[in-house]
Amino acid sequence: MKKSHKPYVDGKAFFRKLGKDPEIRFLVKQQEEKFHLATAIKKAREHAGLSQVALAKKIGTKQNAISRAESGVYRNVPSLSFLQKIAIACGGHLGITFDFRKAS
Repeated sequence: MKKSHKPYVDGKAFFRKLGKDPEIRFLVKQQEEKFHLATAIKKAREHAGLSQVALAKKIGTKQNAISRAESGVYRNVPSLSFLQKIAIACGGHLGITFDFRKAS
């Protein structure tokens, strides 16, 4: 069986090639946005001085739901009503923006 390409010697060349694929770039950007949301949730909770357990009680959910939301590693993005409950429980409000600065 004939190989169609040279094997990659290091990861840099492999990831450089992956970075040129528009679908891969989209998926990476999508994951970055999930982590931005997760960070915002955690910062809101910490700003309010709440533990995950305390926040969960205030919004009527379980601690592991808060943990999942703060991890950024979730299958589905948290719902707007879930995010609104977090914002209100933390003494804030939910704001959604679209930022059209040139993406890197």
